[in-house]
Amino acid sequence: MIDKIKSESMDLLFEAVLTLESVDDCYRFFDDLCTSIELKAFAQRLHVAKLLDEHKVYNSIVDETGVSTATISRVQRSLKDGNDGYNIVFDRLRKLRKIK
Repeated sequence: MIDKIKSESMDLLFEAVLTLESVDDCYRFFDDLCTSIELKAFAQRLHVAKLLDEHKVYNSIVDETGVSTATISRVQRSLKDGNDGYNIVFDRLRKLRKIK
């Protein structure tokens, strides 16, 4: 799956993201890079993944986020059969929050 998106341009994007040092840096960069609709969609998917990771049921996720069940299903599929990207992030966030 990763091979179909891998490119020099994607490497540049991800290397750029890795240079960001603060939430404020992220706001500045992503506001320049993406439309507000794109950013909200990314944030919404991450929020759905977090709720699924917390074993919330679809109905409560729909009520809390307003996303469609199709979006929830897509995110669930990524959590189950994806590249573990969400799990990597959630594990690191948990460790980071324990330190702070």
